[in-house]
Amino acid sequence: MSHRRTSKRIPVELPVEIRWKNRAGSLRHAMGKTGNISGSGLFIEVGARLNRATSVMIKVKLPKEVTKVPLELLCQGRVVRWNQVGSVHGLGAVIDEYELRPVKSAASADRPASKATS
Repeated sequence: MSHRRTSKRIPVELPVEIRWKNRAGSLRHAMGKTGNISGSGLFIEVGARLNRATSVMIKVKLPKEVTKVPLELLCQGRVVRWNQVGSVHGLGAVIDEYELRPVKSAASADRPASKATS
């Protein structure tokens, strides 16, 4: 299956957390950073190697210096590739659904917004 980019990729490094269920159904998570973002997907530099088609919940913390208020981008998507070039390794994910929402407090920011699906 070919995945053609429909949006221009913008190189940006932002903190990101991803959550997914492993084959046994246990919820897993990893921290990383974005390498680039487009309207339909993103590349995440992260140590975890996920299989293609794995459903993921992605939380990107947006810089308050730009947004003026604490905001996060929550995405539900799926892995379309994993690669490593030199010391940089990570995954490409397509975004199926997204929500831009204010961060109310540090405690609420740590809670997952939705369940990861398998």
